[in-house]
Amino acid sequence: MIPRLLAFVAGVALLQIQPQLQPPGTVLACMPLALLAAALPLRWRPAGHLLLALALGFGWANLRAGWRMADQLGTQWEGRDLDLQLVVADLPQPAERGVRLRAEVESVAPAGAQVPRHIQLSDYAAERLQQYRPGQRWQVTVRLKRPHATLNPHNFDAESWMLQQNIRATGYIRSARLLDTQVWQPACLLHRLRDQLRHSMQTTLGSRPYAGLVIALVVGDQQAIPQTQWTLFARTGLTHLVSISGLHISLVAGLLAAATFRLWRRSPSLPLRLPARKAALLAGGATALGYALLAGFSVPTQRTLYMLLIAGWALWSGRSLSVWLILCLALACVALLDPWAVLAPGFWLSFGAVAWLVWAGSNRLRPPHWLRHWLNLQWALTLGLAPALLVLFQQLPLVAPLANALAIPLIGSIATPLCLLGVIFPPALLLAHWLIEQTMLPIGWLASWPPLLWQQPEPPPWALLLAVPACIWLTLPRGWPARWLALPALLPLFWPPQPPLASGSYRLTMLDIGQGTAVVIRTAHRSLLYDTGPAFSSEADSGNRNILPYLRGEGVAQLDGLVLSHDDTDHTGGAASVLGGMPTGWLLHSLPGRSPLLARPGTRPLACLAGQRWQWDGVSFTTLAPTAASLSRADLKDNDRSCVIRVSAACGTALLTADIERGSEQQLLAGQAALLPADVLLVPHHGSKTSSGEDFVAAVAPRYALVSAGYRNRYGHPRADVLQRYYQQHSEILRTDRDGAVEMSCTDQGWELQRWRTQQRRYWQID
Repeated sequence: MIPRLLAFVAGVALLQIQPQLQPPGTVLACMPLALLAAALPLRWRPAGHLLLALALGFGWANLRAGWRMADQLGTQWEGRDLDLQLVVADLPQPAERGVRLRAEVESVAPAGAQVPRHIQLSDYAAERLQQYRPGQRWQVTVRLKRPHATLNPHNFDAESWMLQQNIRATGYIRSARLLDTQVWQPACLLHRLRDQLRHSMQTTLGSRPYAGLVIALVVGDQQAIPQTQWTLFARTGLTHLVSISGLHISLVAGLLAAATFRLWRRSPSLPLRLPARKAALLAGGATALGYALLAGFSVPTQRTLYMLLIAGWALWSGRSLSVWLILCLALACVALLDPWAVLAPGFWLSFGAVAWLVWAGSNRLRPPHWLRHWLNLQWALTLGLAPALLVLFQQLPLVAPLANALAIPLIGSIATPLCLLGVIFPPALLLAHWLIEQTMLPIGWLASWPPLLWQQPEPPPWALLLAVPACIWLTLPRGWPARWLALPALLPLFWPPQPPLASGSYRLTMLDIGQGTAVVIRTAHRSLLYDTGPAFSSEADSGNRNILPYLRGEGVAQLDGLVLSHDDTDHTGGAASVLGGMPTGWLLHSLPGRSPLLARPGTRPLACLAGQRWQWDGVSFTTLAPTAASLSRADLKDNDRSCVIRVSAACGTALLTADIERGSEQQLLAGQAALLPADVLLVPHHGSKTSSGEDFVAAVAPRYALVSAGYRNRYGHPRADVLQRYYQQHSEILRTDRDGAVEMSCTDQGWELQRWRTQQRRYWQID
């Protein structure tokens, strides 16, 4: 049974890495072959059963994916005003400048518009921000677009997340009118209850620092947790405590089951009608189900709920099921009901943690002392999750065993029940918050030790295949011979091989950061970042969302230089995060002297002026603009102050132009025309109509024209007439909104090109 269940889950996971879905007829045509394999002679029948289970998993996931992908926004309806009648389907999420809503569409006008049922909307109208509640019916005018997000190596895949959450279109509200205050549907009533509890807890806790964590432990809403706390949890391995995980549900269900068992046995008549053990099982199962629904039914809660229900069913019916079978049945249930759960890191971390704890705690001749057993489990869990954490996040909190040993008993076992008690007795919330606040004091001290956070480049897939059996071998019982032989197999995981760049070669990566610019240039031993993209909110920007994860995943431990081309927020929005998150050598800029970025401690600012030169590993860098004469003009626009850099080597030349406009282009043509021809050109000003004059494009004559622009941006970049000028020069145009991150390697073999959307193509990505 266990291998077949695992094969079914493997089939589901296999579908989720396909570049396109298979037609239903193709899948059905393969089923007879799978059934034939299951009917093989007895010697080969187990393999046939595994093949059948794999095919069933793949076919089921393909069928479900086809249904979900069919519910999509028609391309002709993107960016157009649509009148929708909809129901608020989840907790409204306050944002910095508005509110985000999940909604279910009931009707649409015009009648022929192809609009998906499940959408996510933003509203920025101040008069409506506090009016939205789950279960309300609204008449709204909206503008929608298909699910699209930035796509970079080592970054969070927001398009995959939207598919998992069944968000089939996003947009914003232009006008709205409330129709009904409450829709009487079970899901709406549940979310209204969650919203009321959240509001009540916010009133009780006020502005206390860990109020967001307390709310998350009760209703699963994590939006109020600030980014600084998320960083603290990640550095100490406590992120699992933030979500309502198996620990919380098991604890609460166990407490209710134990209380029911004791009270039931004390009653003189109740045990005669129903045994106390079965009554406790019912109470525990109902509690687990209620808590999981209240928490939003995330993957960790589903895993725990299914495991508890399966174990309860076995006890109720008198069957004896192994822990491994219960775990695999829960795994298959999650994959069956939600085939996209396998895309979430929490799926693998949640089931992997439980499986590893079962493995580490089994096959022992006698139970050790409880303290030693606890420490052994913490060590084994850290080792067992290391491969997944390093592949998914490129970091491993070495302090996690100590932090968990402190936080799990206090937060998981004491604070969480107090939080739930606070639903009916609000003073318990204050006590829970005080306990959490005191617990996080030593946790914060542990997180302040940088050596206790291991960070490294992303390991290759084959390193993971070596590391998992090596970790299993290392955690065999003491006395098992030659456990040390597993250590060499872990070396590629912790010290992954990096493809070297030869002297005189360089790699240019235009990151996909939406409407803005961020380009990374790496030579054999040096790294340069050209601009840092836009800021999205006070806590989120291109620096911490896109650039730093990419650099760390690539093994860049420090930046030798940072260029901020000019004082526009779509080029400097992520600078503070980059400077605060990674050691940086010098800062070459065209910023005004009052800029706070120049006053940051440890920053070595240098004004960008034409004529500056340096050489790294056989690659030459030259600044072509701005000139001192142009900077002296008071009427000079910020765009024309852009720092223009030429990168050249024997293999080829790249020209980075930021947002220069036609006046600056003409100055370059007049003064430095001989330096303009380039193989690669970062198209000026994202392809705006004010740049890329015909003379300039002809002088550069790029083989590759790179455009950094956001999907369906409000400026209309890049302009069609501008692109036509590059087509006339036979340039190959590469765009972040269409290609994702673009990586170009200049080597002795010439230019090597990689488009991230092509390389990591998945069936849900839009064209």
